[in-house]
Amino acid sequence: MTDLINNRRTIRKYSNKEVSEELICSLLEASGRASTNGNMQLYSVVITRDDEKKKLLAPAHFSQPAFVGAPLSLTFCADFHRFNLWCKECNADPGYDNELSFLTAMTDTLLVAQTFAMLAESKGLGICYLGTAMYNAKQISEVLELPHNVVPVTTITVGYPAEAPEQQDRINPSAWIHKETYRDFTPTDIHSIYDYKDEMEINKKFVKENEKETLAQVFTDVRYNKANNEYFSKQYMDLLGEKGFLFATELKNNK
Repeated sequence: MTDLINNRRTIRKYSNKEVSEELICSLLEASGRASTNGNMQLYSVVITRDDEKKKLLAPAHFSQPAFVGAPLSLTFCADFHRFNLWCKECNADPGYDNELSFLTAMTDTLLVAQTFAMLAESKGLGICYLGTAMYNAKQISEVLELPHNVVPVTTITVGYPAEAPEQQDRINPSAWIHKETYRDFTPTDIHSIYDYKDEMEINKKFVKENEKETLAQVFTDVRYNKANNEYFSKQYMDLLGEKGFLFATELKNNK
């Protein structure tokens, strides 16, 4: 398993080879053994194969090739709906309309999603995580007809690889492994962690194309700028409010 993870690559181009329903369902079933808060299993997964449904979902994922060209996608959702129904059926009063409950369900969801990702790759499949599941969660929720207390958290596209891309770089583990207490960073430390990124040819190209001075500026000014972060944050918080969690309501009350 260590070798599999050390050699993994994100796949954005897939072959036409069919991914069987049996395989996907068996991988999802095994993923259900992932760790979960209080054994509540606060997640649901929506499998999308149908071309018409993919066309409806594509704009929410900015029609990126990793989604459009994938044989199928899996939308992993934080789901308190099912658990709340069980509580009510058993004369128990659920108090899960709050921030902690959403974060608990979100944690469960990401645990099962990553377990699925590793299992899928162990079977020769390629996967790609799409952050757009949170950017445009309301659109996705409407297309997938998600009920109250169910919110998209991440989407994973799946298929047999049609490419063998180079691995993405990773910062040295010494930058994020801390012993006993958090070790803060000096400017020298920060440069020793990140300077290699600016020396990579592909990143030099990004910097030049975007007319910036550093790769960090590409992140802060272009790829993940403040205005977009605030816009998509509001969209997601509003959806959480609509779906029965408290984030949006409290934000409005604090204005």
